[in-house]
Amino acid sequence: MTDKTPPGDRIAKVLARAGVASRREAERMIEAGRVTVNGKIIDSPALNVTSAHVITVDGKPLAEPEPPRIWMYHKPTGLVTTNRDEKGRETVFDHLPKELPRVMTVGRLDLNSEGLLLLTNDGEVKRKLELPATGWLRRYRVRVNGKPTDDMLVPLREGITLDRETFQPMEVSIDRQQGANAWLTVSLREGKNREIRRAMEAVGLTVNRLIRVSYGPFQLGQLKSGEVEEIRGRVVRDQLGLDKEFKPATTPRPKVNRRRKPPGGKPRRQ
Repeated sequence: MTDKTPPGDRIAKVLARAGVASRREAERMIEAGRVTVNGKIIDSPALNVTSAHVITVDGKPLAEPEPPRIWMYHKPTGLVTTNRDEKGRETVFDHLPKELPRVMTVGRLDLNSEGLLLLTNDGEVKRKLELPATGWLRRYRVRVNGKPTDDMLVPLREGITLDRETFQPMEVSIDRQQGANAWLTVSLREGKNREIRRAMEAVGLTVNRLIRVSYGPFQLGQLKSGEVEEIRGRVVRDQLGLDKEFKPATTPRPKVNRRRKPPGGKPRRQ
């Protein structure tokens, strides 16, 4: 008996690094019998592999992983953040430029939300950037129907519990009142399902527009609705402190700047 760790990395991590799927999705693929190692179907992710192993997914050899890359995408409203939608709705992947490699989203924006959505070709990067321990601040411009006051927003700043789910304190400021609507800036460090919308409803406000303007150090800036822009490798390394995990591409990567129309008409302008 020995407790020595086998050489290599866990198979799900290797699949994620190759951009096949996130680590969790890779584990589900393994359990479904879609992955073979050295010609044998495996049914458990509890396996370490090295470069000497021959791995296939759905019968296709695992490709060599590219250097990890990250893109910023200005998501329009009317798109769901998923690979496939059971209701047949259009997804963000239906509207990405065709020249992009296979990418995954870092977190989500719901159907009626818009703004900055990060994309990556690396499942391990996706996992790291979504971890609560990362503590990245996400900032939103939020338009609400109603006339908010600082007293109304105190519960959000202190943290509230809704349906036995606790939301961490938010940073909320009132920017301006425009007739029946008001614009707020909201910042938080977690991304629970419809968190801002639910929290606002709890204090008597209805969100009618929600735009994510930053995610950690990355800013939406002047990126127009439907546009995609790659973040330079050096910027990623400097901002995230991931050292050797982010290597610059061997040739310059130009900006991907193809505009796609969101559902229902022309690209929206801010």
